[in-house]
Amino acid sequence: MQGLKNKIVVVTGAGQGIGKATAIRFANEGSKVVVAEYNSTTGKAVSDMIAESGGNSLFVQVDISKRESVQKMVSETMKKFGRIDVLVNNAGVIDDVTLKKMTDEQFDRVVNVNMKGTFICTQEVATIMREQEYGVILNAASVVALYGNFGQTNYVASKAGIIGMTKVWARELGKYNIRVNAVAPGFIQTDMVKDIPEEVLTASLQHVPLKRMGQPEEVAATYCFLASDDASYITGTVISVDGGSVV
Repeated sequence: MQGLKNKIVVVTGAGQGIGKATAIRFANEGSKVVVAEYNSTTGKAVSDMIAESGGNSLFVQVDISKRESVQKMVSETMKKFGRIDVLVNNAGVIDDVTLKKMTDEQFDRVVNVNMKGTFICTQEVATIMREQEYGVILNAASVVALYGNFGQTNYVASKAGIIGMTKVWARELGKYNIRVNAVAPGFIQTDMVKDIPEEVLTASLQHVPLKRMGQPEEVAATYCFLASDDASYITGTVISVDGGSVV
């Protein structure tokens, strides 16, 4: 894709699933990738994988819900590469339970990581991008933010909030030549869905026109497109990668 070679790309939650696929895809496109991950074992493994394939990668351990940790991630990135061209706010958690049974702790944990973490990362990185007068910020939403989902009050709230923040930031940052978009994956074959009962997955896929789960690489390709020069006039939008489930 146009314009990704030698770009400095930070991917949070890059140790597994969509984040891992996204980090690898950017590296394959010639970008220099910061693998930002809470789990040091998986994060370092992905960074090493990129390096062994001839790519340029830096692993940084980060807890995106803690500002000091994010500031350290940004500082290490700037020390190594001198700028940040693309931020992919991919990191997130789930803790599903019905409204009746959900505790304050379960609600707060998911919102603090998914929504507040995205806010903190964006606020810290946007400071650099404004000085550069260039940047791309990509946020992980979800199709459930568009239509809701049983037992996911906390997760849906966090992802709906991310969609709202995406639109606000696109308005605020556009004058600095910073584009902000969101990607809303549907059922993607990752560890997040491995514990869903087979019969539930089968029933859910009946509502997907393409009749299959998506692959992490398909979401990664969308992130790369939105970060590329091919998407230079796209900002403030949400692209669903869901096999048509919201049709």
